Amino acid sequence: MTWYAVDGMDGSGKTTSSDFIHQQLAEEGRKVLEITHPNVDTSFGRAAAKYLQRDGKVAVLISTMFYILDVLHSLRIKRKHGKEYDDVIFVRYSLAAAYMPGNLCKPIYKLIEFVLPIPDVKIYVDVEPKIALERIYQRGEALETFETEEKLEKTRRRMKMITGSWIEIDNSGTPEETLEQTRKILEKVRSERDA
Repeated sequence: MTWYAVDGMDGSGKTTSSDFIHQQLAEEGRKVLEITHPNVDTSFGRAAAKYLQRDGKVAVLISTMFYILDVLHSLRIKRKHGKEYDDVIFVRYSLAAAYMPGNLCKPIYKLIEFVLPIPDVKIYVDVEPKIALERIYQRGEALETFETEEKLEKTRRRMKMITGSWIEIDNSGTPEETLEQTRKILEKVRSERDA
């Protein structure tokens, strides 16, 4: 089984990129489990999403706590059912550390990488904050606390600080360009898997 994490800031196109990967793997005849965080199918995920709609440090702290529980629940599902799948994709995983205050971002990320299992393939979906914000507005949903241009810029800077070991997808272009980038990543994964 190959475990993928597809992560990035809000509006970056994580879900679109993950869907491209899922589709390509399925076309190869592979059985794929895809889990998005926060996972609104779980009580932890619903609570995390609810508190993301609120402002203030306490709301961020509560949302983070529920997010962690949601991810731990997903890891349990992966461990319990992973053998039933050829590939597992987590949409959002450890880069949530970038939403922490600047001085905590790196230490929290290092702690996450030390404590939690590390995916086989880590994909960071990057985009300019202005483009991300346009996409967020196009969704027509209530804005989350981190969904302002200023906060997206801070989040992107922090993500750039901690994604050195991640494969980066530039999602500022067309969907076709993003699809091509995911194809190249999967070709590399396939060649390493089959070696």
